[in-house]
Amino acid sequence: MKWLKSLLVAGTLQVLAVTAGHAGANLDQIKQAGVIKVGTEGTYAPFTYHDESGALVGFDVEIAKAIAEKLGVKAQFLEGKWDGLIAGLDANRYDAVINEVGITDARKAKYDFSDPYIASKAVLIVRGDETEIKTFADLKGKKAAQSLTSNFGKLAEKNGAELVGTDGFDQSIQLLLTGRADATINDSLSFLDFKKHKPDANVKIAAQEENADYSGVIVRKGDPELVAAINKALADIKADGTYKKIADTYFGQDVSQ
Repeated sequence: MKWLKSLLVAGTLQVLAVTAGHAGANLDQIKQAGVIKVGTEGTYAPFTYHDESGALVGFDVEIAKAIAEKLGVKAQFLEGKWDGLIAGLDANRYDAVINEVGITDARKAKYDFSDPYIASKAVLIVRGDETEIKTFADLKGKKAAQSLTSNFGKLAEKNGAELVGTDGFDQSIQLLLTGRADATINDSLSFLDFKKHKPDANVKIAAQEENADYSGVIVRKGDPELVAAINKALADIKADGTYKKIADTYFGQDVSQ
């Protein structure tokens, strides 16, 4: 049996060697390439969208650039629809997705997250003249405009809504305003930003969840060095005032809690 024991030991050492060889591989590749590839929607104001000049801007875009700078690289943004965005990690299209991705147990089972960098609450948005929908439970039998695989979409479905698929917040609001949907559950910060730019828009918040949801940078599993580096970058931009400056630009307040 000694030969079997020796074989097992040798096999274990080989596995450990392979694992050690791959530890930190993603971070090493990012630094060697000089860029971190970031998946984002580009249609989700004020987090990631295009301004009047066509430039990609937004809170998450600025956070991604700040993280990249702390890593000593540039951020390269690759845009895609929300429903396929996280799957881009599996296909190695991105190194990370920075797009208000909620930290959930289901996602943590398959991917790794950074520390939370923003907190938000789900709000139920309806037309300004809506009188029947006052609570989330009132969505039963109603049409809700949602990104189908988002947490908001799942919440609407849980409350009995019929989902009308959209590409993001802007399209959801348009379907609501044109009467093709009765409501949308979306991010409180997105709604406040929308109303800031379009105060006369015929929409209002009918209800709001009590507990905040937290979003983080999502990456493939198996590279704790990359997660640690991103966490350090987030801590650094909060400590040196960069985070506050970005948050003030888009929200006028700290949005980390």
